[in-house]
Amino acid sequence: MTVRGATIADVAVYFAYVDESGDTGMAGSRTYSLACMLVRATTWPNRFDRIIEYRRELRDQFGLPVRAELKANYLIRNGGPLRPLRLSENARYGIYRQTMRLHAKLGFRTFAVLVNKQNHPNRTADDVAWEYALQRLERFSTQDQQGVTHLILIVHDEGNAPAVRTLARKSRRAGGAGSRFGTGYMRLPFNGLLDDPVPRDSRQSYFLQMADLAAYAAYRRYYPPPVLPVRSVVPQDMWDELGAARHYQANMYSSPHGPPGIVHV
Repeated sequence: MTVRGATIADVAVYFAYVDESGDTGMAGSRTYSLACMLVRATTWPNRFDRIIEYRRELRDQFGLPVRAELKANYLIRNGGPLRPLRLSENARYGIYRQTMRLHAKLGFRTFAVLVNKQNHPNRTADDVAWEYALQRLERFSTQDQQGVTHLILIVHDEGNAPAVRTLARKSRRAGGAGSRFGTGYMRLPFNGLLDDPVPRDSRQSYFLQMADLAAYAAYRRYYPPPVLPVRSVVPQDMWDELGAARHYQANMYSSPHGPPGIVHV
């Protein structure tokens, strides 16, 4: 059996978990970011079990309920399920950093798209961010150096699901990306995209919660936190805690490159 010319032995399936930080309106936050965390499907059961073990460690160490939603905003503001715990800024920093480091420990590949809204006055920020994210996922789906083709199923936080679905379907049919050699626009249909993107409630997905923390850290990597408690909980170098999990190919042809794994547009 073959998949677009590749045998099943030459195909790897990945889940791409995508979550955002910021809002899409011009009057709100000055940026909007998407973080994408790639998880190989064959490793998913083990990685899920290990995340549960990690959440139990957070429960034992900080009292955080295993099923509590862990979001960047909750850690910064001591809000949501963290509020009754009254954790110190140092404790919240520790949770954030440990969760970021978990990406590399579990073999995830993570990148982000950071949109400066002023650079795109005639488009919504989420439309721009998803366009660039889909382009990077299309590139990831092509054969790697070992000749393995990657098929991708996107799982994203609930929100504007119809718009995300439309963009994904357009990407599958026609795709499109600027040439990395500066020679114009290329048609690159996203042949490796499996089905429509799947919307999920982030409260029910540990993977999406990890992507949420990465999305905010990507924003702070370019725009340093100005005041406490943000600076003490999410310092500018928090993105770098991803270490080997940073998918540097996402922006390796950008000029300038910027921090590994962040596409800044």
